[in-house]
Amino acid sequence: MLQVNYIRDNREQVLERLAVKNFKQPALVDEIIQLDDKRRQTQTSLDNVSAEANAAAKQIGELMRAGKKDEAEILKSKTGTWKEDIKALGEQLSTIEEELYQKQVLLPNLPHSSVPKGLTPEDNEIVLESGAMPHLPVNALPHWELAAKYNLIDFELGVKITGAGFPVYKNKGAKLQRALINYFIDEAEKAGFSEVSVPLMVNEASGFGTSQLPDKEGQMYYVGLDNLYLIPTAEVPITNLYRDVILKADELPIKNCGHTPCFRREAGSYGAHVRGLNRLHQFDKVEIVQIAHPDNSYELLEQMVSHVQGLLKKLGLPYRVLRLCGGDMGFGSALTYDLETWSAAQQRWLEVSSVSNFETFQSYRLKLRFRNAEGKTQFAHTLNGSALALPRIVATILENYQTENGIKVPEVLVPYTKFEWID
Repeated sequence: MLQVNYIRDNREQVLERLAVKNFKQPALVDEIIQLDDKRRQTQTSLDNVSAEANAAAKQIGELMRAGKKDEAEILKSKTGTWKEDIKALGEQLSTIEEELYQKQVLLPNLPHSSVPKGLTPEDNEIVLESGAMPHLPVNALPHWELAAKYNLIDFELGVKITGAGFPVYKNKGAKLQRALINYFIDEAEKAGFSEVSVPLMVNEASGFGTSQLPDKEGQMYYVGLDNLYLIPTAEVPITNLYRDVILKADELPIKNCGHTPCFRREAGSYGAHVRGLNRLHQFDKVEIVQIAHPDNSYELLEQMVSHVQGLLKKLGLPYRVLRLCGGDMGFGSALTYDLETWSAAQQRWLEVSSVSNFETFQSYRLKLRFRNAEGKTQFAHTLNGSALALPRIVATILENYQTENGIKVPEVLVPYTKFEWID
């Protein structure tokens, strides 16, 4: 959430950066400033009346001690009016603050200066491409056919149990998924991330803290009886570990990783591009999260992107890195890199990771602060990234490593799978 003082002091810059994100309600900025003016005026009036009432109370005491009871009673007769005014102004102030808050949460985060303008994924900037494209056999199959051929994943059984988008992993398919999870966690720990195991449901405060609410409630599974949400990503519970916390500067950066299933309704997702593992309602992911000092958060962001690239290189998957344009970025992100792998059988790029710096947007909502060198509290920067999301990694491994004799397992995974071939 953007701080009101920043919006006031940088109105033109805020409008300019919101335009890069294609924000459709620029008038909201001035509405927020006007409401803050009203809030300040009301607060000043309340402070003045309260000061007048406090001064009168002190004066009444002095008059009573001086034996001037009549004068004290005259002054005391006015206190009822002051109390009524204080109550009315207090209620008015609360109403204004709530209206201001409701408008404030509708503003997305401002994009970093490096974010390119654009409306759609086609406008994203390709930062780099790496890895050799695989040469598949003439009779190469897409991953959903390979999954059926080798009895790895049963999509229809998932439909029977739950519905579309909830596959059942079987045999070497289940072992491959578990191997990837363990491999990604081990690699994250080597990079200095500490593993945490977190709840799969969160409350409203947690969803608000990481800016899923009120922006993405339509994409989240809601447990109405208990007023809880199934997590769309481990980012939500891991980052909320530090809600309402004041850290020491020398504790930064804090680096956590965690594996969780993720749940997304993906409303409106249809067509050939969502077939098989391309888009699911439930999937596994290893997430990396950092709580960082504002002075070096962008350096850490680049390190996180490099970490994800390292995973893709070790898996032998061709990939590319994209800097997302303003129109394709998330609500709370200041800068996002997407990493995509090449699906040789589908002949298309598949997003497998999104790595973002939220700057203070989440920490302001979370009240996540640290005490700086001067001893003053300051909002931290929050960062997170997929390292990695499993479904499309599984899909590209199955497709890119297929041969006429079976599917070869990437070398780095063999110690985890305990087998070299799927056949």
